[in-house]
Amino acid sequence: MRQERKRKQPYGREGRVAAWFLLPSLAGTLLFFLLPFIDTVRRSFFSAKGTRFEGLSLYRSVLQNDAFQLASANTAKFIAVCIPLLLLASLLAAFLMRAIRPAGRWFKTGLLLPMAVPVASVVVVWKVLFHEKGLINAFLLENGFSAVDFMGTDAAFWVLILTYLWKNIGYDMILWLVGLDGIPHRQYEAAAVDGAGVWRTFLHVTLPGLMPTFGLVAILSLLNSFKVFREAYLVAGPYPHESIYLLQHLFNNWFVNLDIGRLCAAATILCTVLLCIILAIQRYFKEED
Repeated sequence: MRQERKRKQPYGREGRVAAWFLLPSLAGTLLFFLLPFIDTVRRSFFSAKGTRFEGLSLYRSVLQNDAFQLASANTAKFIAVCIPLLLLASLLAAFLMRAIRPAGRWFKTGLLLPMAVPVASVVVVWKVLFHEKGLINAFLLENGFSAVDFMGTDAAFWVLILTYLWKNIGYDMILWLVGLDGIPHRQYEAAAVDGAGVWRTFLHVTLPGLMPTFGLVAILSLLNSFKVFREAYLVAGPYPHESIYLLQHLFNNWFVNLDIGRLCAAATILCTVLLCIILAIQRYFKEED
């Protein structure tokens, strides 16, 4: 009995030590994330002063708002286009980097470099390239083409897509590489012994082995898609072309106008939708496993 107690004591001590180390992070999460979110949900049911219960009136006001409908449609379109493109491009980049070893490290550095570039520098480059009198339009005019108003037409949407891909391909590529390294090499050896070609090996070995990584990359890409607002806001301001008027623009404008009630209701709706999407992705890939 004493020996069993002695064996259990170190584990209990390690658990207590780990709890003390985790306590600051848990306290920070509770103080700066959970409690503000709970207060946001509470405010979505009350008046601006927080004294009168409004019920679902703020939610109805948000859902019937034209700006919210436009921003929601643009955000959904942006996510539906950029996430599949990013997943495919980053996966191809991961395969390419493994195929050109050892020169792949230079390729990897080039794709990771945008993560280290400050947002202000990205905005400067963006303006130099896509301004009405920028480098791209100068090239088009010099070669006999007409200039394109990139930020004043629907082309702004594709500029935003391009910026998001350029900024995040390197990050997702690293995640794919970790997933590829986690596939046992013996499975590839077994496939080679069975006479499987490159395509069959990819379908029956690589793709199933990447399924857990696929879910993680999809979720992180979804969350990172909301960070592209910084570049769009600094270039085009709070009211850009309607093709890139996202929910982040709307939230920022409501915050500036102190429309706190509708802002809290809209934020709660967005968090609920994102949570449902993330849970659906996790459940799907859990079933695949």
